[in-house]
Amino acid sequence: MLALPPRSIAAPSTACLILASVALFWQGTTAASQPNLVVIIADDLGYGETGMMGNAEIPTPAIDALARSGVRCTSGYVTSSYCSPSRAGFLSGRYQSRFGYDLNPTGERNNHPNAGLPPQQKTFVEHLQSAGYQTSLIGKWHLGTRPPQVPTSKGFDRFFGFLHEGHFYVPGPPFENVWTMLRDNTLPTGQFETNQRTIRGNYARINEPDYDAGNPMLDGSEPIDHWNYLTDTITDKAIDAITQTASNPFAMVVSYNAVHSPMQASLEDHAAMEHIDDPQRRIFAGMLIALDRGVGRIIEKLDQQKLRQDTLVVFFSDNGGPTAELTSSNAPLRGGKGSLYEGGVRIPMIWSMPGTIPAGAEEDTPILSLDIAASFLPLAVGEASQLETDGTNVLPWIGRGTFELNRTVWWRMPRGARALRHGDWKFVQARQNQPIELFNLASDLSESKDLSDVHPNRLQELLAAWDTVQAEMPPAKTFD
Repeated sequence: MLALPPRSIAAPSTACLILASVALFWQGTTAASQPNLVVIIADDLGYGETGMMGNAEIPTPAIDALARSGVRCTSGYVTSSYCSPSRAGFLSGRYQSRFGYDLNPTGERNNHPNAGLPPQQKTFVEHLQSAGYQTSLIGKWHLGTRPPQVPTSKGFDRFFGFLHEGHFYVPGPPFENVWTMLRDNTLPTGQFETNQRTIRGNYARINEPDYDAGNPMLDGSEPIDHWNYLTDTITDKAIDAITQTASNPFAMVVSYNAVHSPMQASLEDHAAMEHIDDPQRRIFAGMLIALDRGVGRIIEKLDQQKLRQDTLVVFFSDNGGPTAELTSSNAPLRGGKGSLYEGGVRIPMIWSMPGTIPAGAEEDTPILSLDIAASFLPLAVGEASQLETDGTNVLPWIGRGTFELNRTVWWRMPRGARALRHGDWKFVQARQNQPIELFNLASDLSESKDLSDVHPNRLQELLAAWDTVQAEMPPAKTFD
């Protein structure tokens, strides 16, 4: 029988030891009484799309440099392969299924009462705000639109961005100073039509949503009707927030909508990718280099303010990349966004804090987005018990090769999709009434060999672990 981890950060004695060790190495590495936190979220960025993961086609020098300054997590995970539930898990520090939230609202469903964080569910940022932190969220929210759910009701002093799942990168139409690619299922499959700098094609079997309908850009709660290319604007606002809060401890979530559709690249970034012939891939590449440039500018600002050693920076994608929609690469993983194979939930992730986290290290132990709350709260407020979390404090050992965490990681999604990993073993059921597959990730990272017939006892152990976990979960909410 598998030994499952308890619901809190760790058993009490372990939690005390971890907190003590964090305090000791933190005391020896910085003079700041309270460190800062910057979390940079990429949207729909595939596992294999950055230079740090081996992609030489699209340059990502800033993301690669951030990885060299800290720990590249080769087994970084989120709690869903869709945007909204993944973000709910990260900000709550809990598996979002604990409050029944497996949904991924789009369009008008963002206003549904069951969409987003429940009003009573606290975020870890609320605890930081109570401890005197200046808090900001810049960019995409996607966690509810009702007044008790918006960022300023969930612990953020400042908010600039939008509330739904996506947004066009420039005002329009007409869209100026960008190359645009839009899905259009009225065209024959594989056919593309170009009108000036807008390309339409039937390549994902749906029409491009009207992302901006009922979803204005907001500065606080005030709608705005003009902005520059959105990735650059999010970066500008993040840099402004650092400047304005640098004299106080701060926590900032920079929630880019890049590289999420709609596909729009600035003229300059599109021109810089002229070595890519495929028109869809070229626009995607322009979007990615804008994201990378933003990461570099944020890190440069922290350096200029002499805040780098006092700031934990975590970079991750909210889920895997959607290959047909964006040309995303999740190589060498199977699946992508919406899937519970590794390509949907294993994501690029970096933890960096010079002087505290080793530089140039690699960590293959599973690290979850949930671990950000569990790791930062002890540094910021001295204890993590204020927030009930499923995460683990990884700061004492991440990148040091000194600790093995034999943790259980699991995923529950609509239509009966489920998966659970323990050690090197993982089962996946893509949908209710479909076969349950068993994989050994140590020997088969691409999940190409179903071993359920070869190791039936191992599969039964994982299924028993699933039953134990799910006994604690409420039923999943629906849009009905």
